[in-house]
Amino acid sequence: QVQLVESGGGLVQAGGSLRLSCVVSRRTSSIQAMGWFRQAPGKERELLAAISWPFGATYYTDFVKGRSTISRDKAESTVSLQMNSLKPEDTGVYYCAAGERMGTSPHQYDYWGQGTQVTVSS
Repeated sequence: QVQLVESGGGLVQAGGSLRLSCVVSRRTSSIQAMGWFRQAPGKERELLAAISWPFGATYYTDFVKGRSTISRDKAESTVSLQMNSLKPEDTGVYYCAAGERMGTSPHQYDYWGQGTQVTVSS
């Protein structure tokens, strides 16, 4: 069973930066894509960025495009999301997800971490 464990969340002031990390354990060859999602209070879970595990191709949504970078380290089996210029509306629970292919819908990912809270104060 694939396991994902996120870390790096916390409280940060607007304009600050955070780096979220996700350790991927027991990854199987079927896992070809990783994604970072955010769920704000009262809202649906939404994709922020995704990366192809074998090729490193990346995809960003407008929520984070231009101020975030997703990366993966095959040797360490980790996926990271570097977020800069954080805004109060970035507040939410951030989830790491793994799936067979890159997609924008949470339903396209099969495995999820427990989430890490990010709070951006104004």
